[in-house]
Amino acid sequence: MPFNPLEWIVSTNAHYQPQRRPCLELKAQLDGFFSDELLASAGFVILDELPSPPRAQVAALGLDELLSPSAMGLTLADTYYLKPPAAGQLRVHFHELVHVVQWQALGTARFVERYLQEIRQHGYRQAPLEQMAYELEHRFALNPGSHFDAQARVLSLLGLY
Repeated sequence: MPFNPLEWIVSTNAHYQPQRRPCLELKAQLDGFFSDELLASAGFVILDELPSPPRAQVAALGLDELLSPSAMGLTLADTYYLKPPAAGQLRVHFHELVHVVQWQALGTARFVERYLQEIRQHGYRQAPLEQMAYELEHRFALNPGSHFDAQARVLSLLGLY
């Protein structure tokens, strides 16, 4: 049976649901950047190893770069996964929440298709959806006290607002 990324995402999130923590825990630090609705619907899981689809399937798709052992976070729809060293870094939470907004704005199938295509075409660090997340993360990290509506900015950059 061929690998289905959408099924893998759903089953992975279901598997880790009991360990999922609400992003509302971060409200005090992220208020003014993300809405209460987003923080209530999004969640994160802290794991020693990030979830990973079957390596052979990922390689067959030409996406080996996604399985980097140095990766500290992974977003799957409304849930993101962090390794313990990243869990204490607010900027990493911010970055992954940008991806949650991208998922919500584009829808799961469209996001996955676009994200994987961008990785194949540009590589991980230069993929436009990643560039957007890194740029907004950097803006946040430079001055976390200077609030901006990150959700509206994502929608604008996606051409949806």
